[in-house]
Amino acid sequence: MFRHAQSRDLARIVEIYNQSIPGRLATADLVPVTVEARQAWFDAHDEAHPLWVLEVDEKIVGWASLQPFYGRAAYAATNEASLYVAREHQGCGYGKQLVERLIDSAMALGRQTLLGFIFAHNAPSLALFQRCGFERWGLLPEVADLDGQPTSLAILGRRLTPRHEY
Repeated sequence: MFRHAQSRDLARIVEIYNQSIPGRLATADLVPVTVEARQAWFDAHDEAHPLWVLEVDEKIVGWASLQPFYGRAAYAATNEASLYVAREHQGCGYGKQLVERLIDSAMALGRQTLLGFIFAHNAPSLALFQRCGFERWGLLPEVADLDGQPTSLAILGRRLTPRHEY
């Protein structure tokens, strides 16, 4: 069951996020974050930029959010899509459900474009987004340093409305 995240969910959201840090696949954070450090991020989500949790048997198994892209007015119709699935629930199809929720939410909000920023070596996430209709739009070569390992960032995009011809 999907629902909007509530304050009481933040600890579990952070727990799921922190599970992704040691694997160096899904985030550029190198050390665990705290609930306090994520409070402002949580508070920035609203009806226009929702934060969803996915519950199974009354337990949060993943979360997904729409965030503004680049913070400039001309990009208002473009959002960044983020999602994380609890380690013990990966490979169960929840990631696909979360991506689909983000697409549906973005369309309902009148967004035109969704972007995903995914490490180029994160094959499972790249495949997930591509299965959900995202295409690779770019690559930022070796922009991250993961424990001394230069790491590239892939930019995946999906148009939600027809593209204008220029």
